[in-house]
Amino acid sequence: MAQTISLRKGNTRLPPEVNRVLYVRNLPFNISSEEMYDIFGKYGAIRQIRIGTNKDTRGTAYVVYEDIYDAKTAVDHLSGFNVANRYLIVLYYQQAKMSKKFDQKKKEEEIVKMQEKYGVTTKD
Repeated sequence: MAQTISLRKGNTRLPPEVNRVLYVRNLPFNISSEEMYDIFGKYGAIRQIRIGTNKDTRGTAYVVYEDIYDAKTAVDHLSGFNVANRYLIVLYYQQAKMSKKFDQKKKEEEIVKMQEKYGVTTKD
């Protein structure tokens, strides 16, 4: 049984970007699921690993941990880890950054134009 490294301390507050899902980049294209479980499993129980297989997602993977503290420990220890002469980039998965960027300023300008067009005013 592999020994796991634990970060859990009392009431440790985690930054808001920390979550159980990690996005891993710069993986060797030929890495196997078993190798991924060996590398990431040292830091805690893994719920799921998804490795990119098509030409747009090769070299990337998602790793989902059972526990958020295990995910934080993995990010802290594996960012920059060398696998087959490639340095891993391990990030927290963030839906807003992964999907198309939301341009807040552009949306606000559209709202102002619509308000002017239809004579709507807002009271601040």
